[in-house]
Amino acid sequence: MILTIDVTMQYTLEPGDPVLLTVAVLPSDTQTILSTAFQAQSARLHWLDQAGSAGQRVWVMSEGAQLMAQYSARVAIDRPAPPLTSLAAEQMHALPTDVLAWLRPSVFCPSDRFEPFVQTEFGHLQGGAMIAAMQDWVARSLRYVPGASDAGTNALDTFVTRQGVCRDYAHLLCAFARAGGVPARYVSGYSPGVTPPDFHACAEVWLDGGWQLVDPTGMSTPDTFVVIAAGRDASDVAFMETAGMANVMFQDVRVGWG
Repeated sequence: MILTIDVTMQYTLEPGDPVLLTVAVLPSDTQTILSTAFQAQSARLHWLDQAGSAGQRVWVMSEGAQLMAQYSARVAIDRPAPPLTSLAAEQMHALPTDVLAWLRPSVFCPSDRFEPFVQTEFGHLQGGAMIAAMQDWVARSLRYVPGASDAGTNALDTFVTRQGVCRDYAHLLCAFARAGGVPARYVSGYSPGVTPPDFHACAEVWLDGGWQLVDPTGMSTPDTFVVIAAGRDASDVAFMETAGMANVMFQDVRVGWG
């Protein structure tokens, strides 16, 4: 599967405020970057070394009080997508050292608070069958409502209100999975099926010795999702970070086929 990505961003900034962007596609064994380009008007760029799953980040130092940037890429996806129910979970003592960290609670995924609910609701299931049931629960129980959450909304808030956007769906699924003993991480990326078009968020869970992509919104599938970065939650992989205030003037995210 080959996807094309085009992003245009225009923001007003506080003068001299550098911007850290995480919008570039992450090269990996399951997605090959065929072409890529990044431009920012009247700005100096400083690319950081790729930090594992944290992705490829760039500092943009604008000369004025505006960020005007464009990113494009063409990506070939070769990501296997076996049925979740066929995948087994690994016992905690058998997990790779770097995977153990994805079992722990985080700011937006306080998984320890969900352990009683997860045991009651999903305790009779294991591995991929449990994750599939969790995915179905989140998709069935939440309403996709743009504007229903903000930057401070965590998985507990979403569990109570039963509404949110892709960020909230992914946080809740990650919290459920960790509470059930399955490592999970929050993944930012692109997909052509996102409505309205924007950056997208999914979850990845560790089953059968590898990361498996799961989208509880149903807007993307493993073969139509391009990963930007993965982290404990949205705080690790924000597409844009500034020290001061930034106000959007225009933002356009387009993802197509071929």
